[in-house]
Amino acid sequence: MAKVTIRLKKSLIGSTERQRATVKALGLKKTNSTVEQELTPQIEGMIFRVRHLVEVTEA
Repeated sequence: MAKVTIRLKKSLIGSTERQRATVKALGLKKTNSTVEQELTPQIEGMIFRVRHLVEVTEA
């Protein structure tokens, strides 16, 4: 599996509760925080749901 680095680039103000829960499940807390995750189909789907809030790069 490939590893990806996910960075929360936008604030969660104004986002839906579902999007907030998805960002929290990815392990992100504050704006500009980063996490490294294995790119599984589940993580890929979560990234797709909040793609306008995060930035993804290959680790």
